[in-house]
Amino acid sequence: MTGPSLAGRIALVTGSSRGIGRASAVALAMAGADVAVHYHKNRALAEQTASEVEQSGRRAVLVQADLERPEDIERLFHSVGEAFGGLDILVANAAATAFKPALEVKEHHLERTYDLIVRGFVFSAQQAALLMEGRPQSRIIAISGHGTEFTLPNYGLLGSAKAAVEVWTRYLAAELGPKGITVNCLSPGVIATDSAAFYFGERYRTLQHAVAKATPLGRIGQPEDVAGAVLLLASELSGFVTGQVIRVDGGMTLTSGPFEEVR
Repeated sequence: MTGPSLAGRIALVTGSSRGIGRASAVALAMAGADVAVHYHKNRALAEQTASEVEQSGRRAVLVQADLERPEDIERLFHSVGEAFGGLDILVANAAATAFKPALEVKEHHLERTYDLIVRGFVFSAQQAALLMEGRPQSRIIAISGHGTEFTLPNYGLLGSAKAAVEVWTRYLAAELGPKGITVNCLSPGVIATDSAAFYFGERYRTLQHAVAKATPLGRIGQPEDVAGAVLLLASELSGFVTGQVIRVDGGMTLTSGPFEEVR
């Protein structure tokens, strides 16, 4: 049994120089899609992603943009349109924040996190919808996270921004459905990425063991696990699924979870 085919499709993955974004870009390419690889600062890592896309026999284009800046978002999608002539799949993955207690969050922390994650997602969806006109079975896929429903240490800033993305997913799905565009959101659990290692710091090894113990599937998630769900939502197999927030956590949220052990 082979996986879903995305032959002839055009995808853009934001924040695709590493982690979930990189794994998603490669998975989409292996399924047949040409991929626009977005990055903000690290061109070298983005080039590695583009190289993997091309090794799959697909076209890749590198596009730099600061998604905190509306003019950069517009330029990003203009570049994708010029390179590929349209867009079928947007994976809105880019994220950054400051991990601080709620009482220590400053105005600039709120502005930068919400500008990138909330405003960046809404404006990206608007631009994507323009490039998706006349292209059947188009997809917008957002990446959320465990901290929207569960309180994690120093995670309120990012968790609240991602929660807004989940709400926007539902509204966009309702409005874009008549255009043939589905909008869904994936909510990963703990995934073995550089971001997770940075967030948990010296507690990361403890966390990995605790997560594996608390997860019914018995291990911590990998970027490829989320990329597999991206591939499913991007394909025709999920054409009647829209406005949903889908957990990709190995069943971790079926238990009480490991987080009290690492506070």
